[in-house]
Amino acid sequence: MTAVPLPRQPSQPSDRTTAAGGGAAPDITPVFALKELVARLNREQHKIQDLLSSLGFALRSFNNLNQFLELIPLMASRVTDSDGGALLLFKPNGQVRLERLHCQDSRWTREIRKAMETATRQVTASLPTVAPGETISLLPGAIATLDHQVSHHLGSDVQLFGTAILVKNTERGRLYVFSRDPQYTWTETRQKLVRLVADQTAVAIENDELTVELRKKERLDRELEIGAEIQLRLLPRQCPKIQGVELAARCKTANRVGGDYYDFIPASYDQMRSKKDGSSERGRWSVAIGDVMGKGVPAGLIMTMTRGMLRAEVLNAHSPARILQHLNRVMYADLENSNRFVTLFYSEYDPISRTLFYSNAAHNPPLLWQASTQSIRRLDTLGMLIGLDADTHYQDAQVQLNPGDTLIYYTDGFTDAADQSGDRFDEENLTKAFEWACQHCHTPQEILEYLFDRVHAFTGAIDRNADDMTLIVMQIKE
Repeated sequence: MTAVPLPRQPSQPSDRTTAAGGGAAPDITPVFALKELVARLNREQHKIQDLLSSLGFALRSFNNLNQFLELIPLMASRVTDSDGGALLLFKPNGQVRLERLHCQDSRWTREIRKAMETATRQVTASLPTVAPGETISLLPGAIATLDHQVSHHLGSDVQLFGTAILVKNTERGRLYVFSRDPQYTWTETRQKLVRLVADQTAVAIENDELTVELRKKERLDRELEIGAEIQLRLLPRQCPKIQGVELAARCKTANRVGGDYYDFIPASYDQMRSKKDGSSERGRWSVAIGDVMGKGVPAGLIMTMTRGMLRAEVLNAHSPARILQHLNRVMYADLENSNRFVTLFYSEYDPISRTLFYSNAAHNPPLLWQASTQSIRRLDTLGMLIGLDADTHYQDAQVQLNPGDTLIYYTDGFTDAADQSGDRFDEENLTKAFEWACQHCHTPQEILEYLFDRVHAFTGAIDRNADDMTLIVMQIKE
């Protein structure tokens, strides 16, 4: 706020009136001058309040940061009754750029701009070279040099004041205000006003960056939703009708996009063409379950790649072990570069002979409940992870299934599920729960629901799980 001196009293009385009693009347000029001074101070105070209020309104209303920054040098000079202002911003690569400039007298604009740009070039040239994409923060020494260079190039006849624009305790620029009036002084009040404008500038910059991050997040969320929708469509929409078999399946991902995979694949081209008329029930069907190491988008992409390659390989009519071997060789280069691997259990069921042919690539072995013996056995073969070793060999095995037998394929989301103490549900608890379900539940869907409920009760988490959880229940009927 500009300090206005009191008007000086005249040394000689100049305009007096005579009272009725003949004496001299008191001079009332100082009273009028004092009233005018108070009125002027009030007008200036209201002007400053109006300007700052307008700046606050712009901060709330403008969606474009550039529009707001355009006001900053103007407002800073207006609230301090100075000749102009300049806004300099520090870029992530360390460069200093003159962002906005305002001069009350446009004749000085070119001269002031040249001085500011010369100062910024000299400071930028003294900074170390930064590689593309890297960021650098100006050190206090560089900022002090910048102040010195700006003052030097503007000249000694310019009254200059500069303050920092701090965003999250990091200096992101400088706001300079200047005057060519030799009587102009940077009072404490004027300095506070400049700092107030600088603070609002920092808020605008931070709000803009938060808005950009929010838009990025919204765009990523939308892409994840699309990815999750595509992945969900790639999983079987319903269990197929296979002669003498009843199925139930569910995949519950920890994130919107997961790395678990299961599939039911007709074992021949003829079956794929005959799915609509129901004749595929009598043909062989592949039942597969897999798990990509990790979660989220990378695991989901690899899962999608695995699905496509496996479906193409199944139609070649090789044995389960040969199918896994070919799949491993094809996927090895891509998985090696990604440092991710896939566990996969692949099986083919022949409804005519009720025989299950299978091979395992280091996946959790399925559990088979044999009704005739009231016992559970694990279906497993030797074999390494898909993508770990290009020359890995896999083994074939088979098992005869009978009416009443029930088989579960599952991922490690079940056995690795942990309670509040960190104890895992593990395979032993899953086996006990499966055994109870086979004795008390009547359909594969009931068994599936019971096993999911048991895991949720163990972990205490109903709506969320730490890892993807997938389960297939296959039951042989008469």
